[in-house]
Amino acid sequence: MRSIFFIILFLPSALFSQRNVKDSIIGTPLIGVHYGANWTGGDLADRYGFFNHIGGMAGYKTNRNWYWCLDGNFMFGNDIKVPNLLAGITDSNGIINDINGGVGKVFLYSRGFNVNVGFGKLFPVLSPNKNSGILVQAGAGFLYHKIRIETNEQVIPQIENEYTYGYDRLTTGLNFHQFIGYSYMSNAGFYNFYGGFYFQQGLTKNYRTIFFDQPDVPVSTATRLDLQFGLRIGWYIPFYKRLPKDYYFD
Repeated sequence: MRSIFFIILFLPSALFSQRNVKDSIIGTPLIGVHYGANWTGGDLADRYGFFNHIGGMAGYKTNRNWYWCLDGNFMFGNDIKVPNLLAGITDSNGIINDINGGVGKVFLYSRGFNVNVGFGKLFPVLSPNKNSGILVQAGAGFLYHKIRIETNEQVIPQIENEYTYGYDRLTTGLNFHQFIGYSYMSNAGFYNFYGGFYFQQGLTKNYRTIFFDQPDVPVSTATRLDLQFGLRIGWYIPFYKRLPKDYYFD
């Protein structure tokens, strides 16, 4: 256990001691995590408000400052804008009863995820070294979002199991995104981060064929334009190759 502790403690120093990024543009694999604060637009704004994104990425920065990456994001929030979603299963007082006749407590959340392949370019301006500067990225992938219905430990038959499908507004489709911001790779150390503006466009379709709260209204089969825009900040680790040792002889 003590050996594992020292490996974890000194791993960052070992990784970053292999290169001095001041000297040249470094090609290196990268892994990282990020957080995004996003507002909605287009068709997505009719259903949801603010979304949080928490995600990770793995990729490669070339020795010409091109970026290639795979990233994924878990999307979550609690601002649901669908009016009267559960009105059809409430009584005259607006109460939903559980299986025992008690007052049911129902919580609605927005949930989703996206997975993307991306590419980008770093321009080393306003930077302390050639591996930091303005970062521009774009990519495409898959988008999924829906309304999550939770009842905690209560059983409410009208919205249990497959009945949730009539209310969850499950939607899937293509996803496109862009990022412009600043990326900083430290000369030596663990402090590597990026932050900037994030934009996302989803070309999606409703996955369900009926909405229980609108049984007489045909579910649209048209392509939706689901927009998000906001800020993203992240932290990453580069993995440098070990430099060959120099030997000197007298």
